[in-house]
Amino acid sequence: MSNDNLASAERASRRSRVTVKDLARQLGMSVSTVSRAFYLDAVIAPETRERVLSKASEIGYQPNPLARGLITKSSRIVGVVVSDITNPFYPEVLTSLTAAIQAVGFNVMLVVEQADRPGDHGLAVLLSYHPDIVIILATTLSSGASEACRRVGTPVIFFNRHGSDRDSYSVTCDNLAGGKAVADLLLDRGFERLAFVAGKPDASTNLDRWTGFSHRCLERGAPAPATSRGRAFSYEDGYEAAIDLLRHPDRPQAIFCANDILAVGAIDAARRDCGLRIPEDLSVVGFDDIAMASWPSYDLTTVRQPVAAMVASTIDLAVGLTRGEAGQPSARRLPGQLVERGTTRRGG
Repeated sequence: MSNDNLASAERASRRSRVTVKDLARQLGMSVSTVSRAFYLDAVIAPETRERVLSKASEIGYQPNPLARGLITKSSRIVGVVVSDITNPFYPEVLTSLTAAIQAVGFNVMLVVEQADRPGDHGLAVLLSYHPDIVIILATTLSSGASEACRRVGTPVIFFNRHGSDRDSYSVTCDNLAGGKAVADLLLDRGFERLAFVAGKPDASTNLDRWTGFSHRCLERGAPAPATSRGRAFSYEDGYEAAIDLLRHPDRPQAIFCANDILAVGAIDAARRDCGLRIPEDLSVVGFDDIAMASWPSYDLTTVRQPVAAMVASTIDLAVGLTRGEAGQPSARRLPGQLVERGTTRRGG
């Protein structure tokens, strides 16, 4: 099709789009009356609203949410920013979070930060759509992310991580307590040589889980755990880190991984490359309790994040922020649950 034909098709498409004026003209009503029918809290007779909505459905009219936002000063958009979408934990979370956001009458705009783009590029694009709330999910945005949102008057909530300043709202699992619980489990089993497989080094989840784990070991008089050099929360990094740790002459008796996908990689490395049996020769613990953790081939001991409670708390906070009722910035930490499965042996 030529450029002229394409232009003609686009003009025809624009001409055929049904507008609120078309709807009002067919109903013999004013535009303002018709517009009110699409606001649940607007004052309008029930029979009038029903007539407007019925006619709109018949002729294919849909209100323009962006135009409506210019009038109401509310886009009804919640922006969700992610970067680690290959980690199975986050697709599971996004499913629950998106459903919960939509259940309270908002729409979701998902932005995936790309590693090869300038820092915070996705956030900048998102803010151009004037979202009512931004939820930052497991991404390593710069310390200026909260400030960028504040400059345009958009509240930001960090989910499963905490911000780098005291003016941020965040909802996380209690990662420090989770790390301590793993240390207690392994030390109570009689293990002396422990190790930690790290994820992304600057992620607050990685830092808090390591801190809780290592500090509890020292509190109980155990040697400091060995640790890998973290790069990412990925299967490949878990695999490589485990090989490095397990080829040491004094290899660890038990490994705590910063998340489940790292643990899955570590288990496969121990079995395939090092010829070790799980848990007879090596115990492994993860963090998150993704669906894969309960698969019979892994049967992974892990710390279950309270995802349902975290999502509910995030929605409560988001609704409060849109109403100006959220109070001062705060960090909400919800307790996780240690789930023992087959990758940790019982007894010393």
